[in-house]
Amino acid sequence: MKFTLSWLKEHLDTDADLATIVDTLTRIGLEVEGVANPAEKLAPFIIAEVLTAERHPQADKLQVLSVSTGDGAPVQVVCGAPNARAGLKGVFGAPGAYVPGSDITLKVAAIRGVESRGMMCSVRELELGDEHDGIIELPADAPVGAAYAGWAGLDDPVIDVAITPNRQDCMGVRGIARDLAAAGLGTLKPLADVYRMTKLEPIAGDGSAPAVRTDDPEGCPAFFAQAVSGVTNGASPAWMRKKLSAIGQKPISVLVDITNFVSIDLGRPLHVYDRAKLSGPLVARRAAEGEQIAALNGKSYTLDASMTVIADDHAVHDIGGIMGGAHSGVSETTTDVLIECAYFDPDHIALTGQKLGLTSDARSRFERGVDPAFLDDGLAIATWLVLEHCGGTPSAVTRAGTPPKASRVVTYRPERTLELAGIAVPPERQQATLERLGFGVKPGSNWDITIPSWRRDVTGSADIVEEVVRIEGLDAVPSTPLPRDPGVAKPTATAEQLVERKVRRTAAAGGLNEAVTWSFISEAEAAPFGGSEWILANPISEELKAMRPSLLPGLLSAARRNMDRGAESVRLFEVGRRYLGDTEHPTLGFVLAGDAAPRHWRTGKAQAFTAYDAKAEALAILAAAGAPVDNLQALGGAAGVYHPGRSARLCLGPKNALAEFGELHPATLKAFDLDGPVVAGEIFLDAIPGKRGQNGHMRSAYAPPALQAVKRDFAFLVAAGTPADNLLRAVRGADKGAIAGASLFDLFTGQGVPEGEKSLAVEVTLQPGEKSFSADELEAISAKIVAAAAKVGARLRD
Repeated sequence: MKFTLSWLKEHLDTDADLATIVDTLTRIGLEVEGVANPAEKLAPFIIAEVLTAERHPQADKLQVLSVSTGDGAPVQVVCGAPNARAGLKGVFGAPGAYVPGSDITLKVAAIRGVESRGMMCSVRELELGDEHDGIIELPADAPVGAAYAGWAGLDDPVIDVAITPNRQDCMGVRGIARDLAAAGLGTLKPLADVYRMTKLEPIAGDGSAPAVRTDDPEGCPAFFAQAVSGVTNGASPAWMRKKLSAIGQKPISVLVDITNFVSIDLGRPLHVYDRAKLSGPLVARRAAEGEQIAALNGKSYTLDASMTVIADDHAVHDIGGIMGGAHSGVSETTTDVLIECAYFDPDHIALTGQKLGLTSDARSRFERGVDPAFLDDGLAIATWLVLEHCGGTPSAVTRAGTPPKASRVVTYRPERTLELAGIAVPPERQQATLERLGFGVKPGSNWDITIPSWRRDVTGSADIVEEVVRIEGLDAVPSTPLPRDPGVAKPTATAEQLVERKVRRTAAAGGLNEAVTWSFISEAEAAPFGGSEWILANPISEELKAMRPSLLPGLLSAARRNMDRGAESVRLFEVGRRYLGDTEHPTLGFVLAGDAAPRHWRTGKAQAFTAYDAKAEALAILAAAGAPVDNLQALGGAAGVYHPGRSARLCLGPKNALAEFGELHPATLKAFDLDGPVVAGEIFLDAIPGKRGQNGHMRSAYAPPALQAVKRDFAFLVAAGTPADNLLRAVRGADKGAIAGASLFDLFTGQGVPEGEKSLAVEVTLQPGEKSFSADELEAISAKIVAAAAKVGARLRD
């Protein structure tokens, strides 16, 4: 919701400055997203007068101007505008000024051999509109040398407020002014004074009332209308164009601009029809199945029987409460109009907009719920503006249907503010606050609070507390800890939550950056992973339609975005849920892309990530989660998104996979528009067996061994297809009391190794207990190691 500071002060009588207003808005729950002042970007531009205009000696369409800036000697400017002439006053930018509409910084330049020291600017070059046929022409009394922005009244900050869905009353400037007045920042002006009306009441008409009715009381409970004959539809007044342009609305014509202005000013959408284009009475009804309409946005829409439309005897002219049709829209030749002021059911509006994929300012207000008691006043204001700026003769008013404006009363105790929010607000101040917000208050032992018609969101006493508290200031709510039982509080985290914390810390400590991606992905992104078993029936968009079967699609998309922006090395991980056919599964996914190490002088090129990097990450994370990593087997059969020869599963037995890792398949990389190699992995947290009998949270005491470890190297010959992991597991299990670890440090094939075999060199760490190993004991352990290796087909290399 955007509005200018001056626009707000037309409703709010206040001396508060911009900073105070902005701070107060945020304090009372209307978050300010931004403040922009157009005068800031126009600060370098001043009013100047063209003294002489001579034809350029080298170009027929250029002129050489002598321009007075009110300070010193005239400056020479080369200009191509057809309206440039002696005596014209316009807007001048000197060298060094940044021209926002052209994205250039002015400098002294020679144009066709003639020096130009600045620029006379057009409307579009200053981003004040789309006109670019010539330079800006100012009145003859414009003061030469004065700052243009200040003289033109452009020093008017634009405030952008984020309106939550429950605050339909603040979808207009009037509602925001009401909240600020309630917060003590001024007085709300009477609405009749704002519009310079003698009295806010329906405009009396001379002619017969227009023929309108509603045949759809559920979708359109009330349809009010008034006709005006003999109007002139030209440009809207300057003050209205200025307000609309300041907030990004393009002025179109006075009739259209009036409806847009009232919608933003009062949160009351309207529509104006050209009566010459209508055939018979206007009726609010349900659309026929398959009925079509060409809307004002230039698109055609096919309707169904659940949608409310406004139609005559010939065709549909309006998607009720969302967008009008192009056929009956007003134009410069319009002379007779019908002004529609209707109430549309919020639920019907939301469903219709979702089905059609159509958004508009009117829809955003109607689906929140406009004031049902403001139809007469809204129509009166619109008719008044049409008569004031377009002339014409009004008809009588037609009121078809009944708006849902039944009085609502809530029982309330002032003590509830302290009970629910922890703030003690005196009852008299609560009453004053509520009355300034438009609530009716009848004090007593229990107060009867009458809810204003524009506050559809207030339904109970807790909502009344919220109104009082936010006007007092949300920052006044004390931070109160929840009560605890005496003694040491018990831990509340579950075993699964503790595991997630550990793996998250381990991944981050290993140099990976945590990402948070959507649980929803597109069906195209899910396809390489076997597709999604959960498809949303009503997605936010087609790109967020499928529940992810893996964490990798989101991480790969994030990696691509980082790589596209110049990141040379991407290391991402995420802890989240996969959604499979049975249920959701807690998972940690990671992706390593780009360079594992930068270019080095020894190799002249960067080092790429390999499947072994992914394996190391997976094992470190599994160890942190408490998995028995020494018992894991690296088996084939990883998912099809991985390269079949450069990937594996880490399993406890052939069926219980705790993780998958490896280099991604080229087809997967192509699907995500990534250049390889890229490695990735997923740790299935719910597959990790829990530790029994260990509920403590304290680490075991560090107890280093009293005696120094002994290391022995063994070189074994095995069949070429034997996984090294099989040999390592056999060696570790040869003597669990003495062997503290075993690791592979060399792989060799070639001279001295029989064909079809490979040499694996293993470093074994032996840890003595109470006394050091004797030579005989070391010999016995070595024999056990050789015997264990023989069981997997390995023999000592000569």
